[in-house]
Amino acid sequence: MVFRKILIAIDDEPIAAHAADIGAELARIVGAEMAFIRVIDAELVNAADTGIQPDVFVASAKDDARKLIDDFRKRLPQQTAALEFVQIGSPQTEIVNAAKDWPADLIVIGSHGRGGLKRALLGSVAEGVMRHAPCPVLVVRAKE
Repeated sequence: MVFRKILIAIDDEPIAAHAADIGAELARIVGAEMAFIRVIDAELVNAADTGIQPDVFVASAKDDARKLIDDFRKRLPQQTAALEFVQIGSPQTEIVNAAKDWPADLIVIGSHGRGGLKRALLGSVAEGVMRHAPCPVLVVRAKE
């Protein structure tokens, strides 16, 4: 299999930076295009009253997402191009949809490696992406 397009899922967790570094290095080695995706969880937008209008909250969250993507871009070697996708919705659904729409040959995503009760209670975005992805998924575990 040839990887021509690599989609890298990011958030503000340290494991995302580790996964992004691995995804970017892989893209460099194989000469693939890459794109970062940051999903703003719709449940946060629809959460209990924050005192902020939903449209203002969404605009602020999108600005924060773009700043986060810019921080990840700064980690890349100079002259490295990367597309960006900022979506609102269920993280696993939006990552899978972006991989279909773009269309990605590989998704790179970080995982805390939680198991048992913690995974059952919190869910696993990485696991959901693996189950529904239209392409292979590289799950990067946290450094130990």
